[in-house]
Amino acid sequence: MSLRVWKYHGTGNDFVLLEDLAGERPLTAELAAALCDRRFGVGADGVIRVAPGRELGEDAFMDYRNADGSLAEMCGNGIRCLGRFLYDEGLASGTELAIGTRAGTKRLRLELSEGAVAAVTVGMGPARLRRGEIPMAGPADEPFLGQPFEVDGETFTAAAVSMGNPHLVLFLDQVPSVERVRSLGPRIEGDERFPQRTNVELVHVQDEVLVARVWERGSGETMACGTGACAVLVAANEVGLAPRRAEVRFPGGTVVVERTEEEVLLTGPAERVFAGVLDEGWMRARGLG
Repeated sequence: MSLRVWKYHGTGNDFVLLEDLAGERPLTAELAAALCDRRFGVGADGVIRVAPGRELGEDAFMDYRNADGSLAEMCGNGIRCLGRFLYDEGLASGTELAIGTRAGTKRLRLELSEGAVAAVTVGMGPARLRRGEIPMAGPADEPFLGQPFEVDGETFTAAAVSMGNPHLVLFLDQVPSVERVRSLGPRIEGDERFPQRTNVELVHVQDEVLVARVWERGSGETMACGTGACAVLVAANEVGLAPRRAEVRFPGGTVVVERTEEEVLLTGPAERVFAGVLDEGWMRARGLG
């Protein structure tokens, strides 16, 4: 009945990790939501079940759920935390890892300093720009880049990008405030133009740095978002506001994103917070036994 948990964060985007490489304990929506509760649970933006790889050569599979218990295809900050977890717990044989996700297999490179993981680079795969791939309403083969996007009478220059999950990037003429992301985020997340909902990034270009805030689908405002950082760089590059490599700065910290000819690379930290055990009483009280 007790449950061993680990907590990690990547630039303030925090996760509860569960080790299940034997494939014995599925992660339910109810358990994920209870663990993420910041008053009655551990508190996190999402839960990662470290599951057996599904494809030949995978070191593990990232079974990820958002804070509301909904499934997510991919999480750039979360997968860096998973990579460090495998290294910290002696479950990885080297510093080059293959991790399965619902958006395909991702390649990780762990960068070590004095025997510890200092940063993780993730090959996030190519960005998808056609509406049908995002998905977004409209002609399936057409992109939505640098076009007007209207929200309750207010119009923004925006771009839609898929990094295995949907993102809408809004370009602002000033640094985005917490009030702006909390106002716009929930309205856009469930906008009917996005049949699977969408993540929302507000971004301002400042001294060649992309300063962003994010509203994550199923989690609300978070301190950072890995797939969101990639979407921000790709969107800004597409509309001529950024080069192919730049820093993306969130309230929780800064990551580096590079757009190569083949894919998008995300580099940033992953830090361990603590490990612990949730006792039987907590599990029973929430009907999780």
